[in-house]
Amino acid sequence: MTKESKHYRIYDKTTKQWYEIPEDQYREYDRWRTALRKRMQYRGECFCPRSKWWLCDGNCLDCEFHNSMTVSLDDPLPDGEGTLADYVPDDAPLIEEVLSEKAELDQLFARLQELMPEAKRIGELREEGLSDEAIADIIGIKRTTFLSRLKKAKEKLAKEFPDWF
Repeated sequence: MTKESKHYRIYDKTTKQWYEIPEDQYREYDRWRTALRKRMQYRGECFCPRSKWWLCDGNCLDCEFHNSMTVSLDDPLPDGEGTLADYVPDDAPLIEEVLSEKAELDQLFARLQELMPEAKRIGELREEGLSDEAIADIIGIKRTTFLSRLKKAKEKLAKEFPDWF
C-alpha cells in the first residue's frame, strides 16, 4: 500500500459514521485526542481499553468509558439500608475537647507571657522568617542570652504542660 492510497478516517459517535480526512488533519486530531486520553487515564477519569481507542473523540463527559469519580453521600445505597453518609466516620473532635484544649492553650500562653514578656514579639518576628540573631538585635539582647531564655522558658513550660511538648 502506498502512501497515496492510505486512507485516514475518524469515527463520529453521534452519527455512527466514518469520515475520510487528509493525513495532516488526522495526525493533528490523533495527537490531540491521544494526549487528552492519556491525561484522563493518568487522572483515573478514563478507562477506555486499547481496543476502543478509535472511539475516543475527546468528549469525555459523554464517553461510556468516563469515570466521573463523583459519589453522592445522600444517594440511597443499593440495598436500601440508608445512605453512604451513614457509614462515613466523623473524625471531627468533640466540641468539649476543642474547648478544653483552647482553655489549656490559653493557660500555656499566659504562663509563657509571665516567663518571657517579649514572647509574643519573638513569635511575630519568627513568623516573618527572621534569624535568631536578628530577633535578638531587635529586642535588644545578645543572641546567646536570647537562646538561653528561650531554652529555660521551654523547659519550664514542658514541665507544666507535658502534653504540648
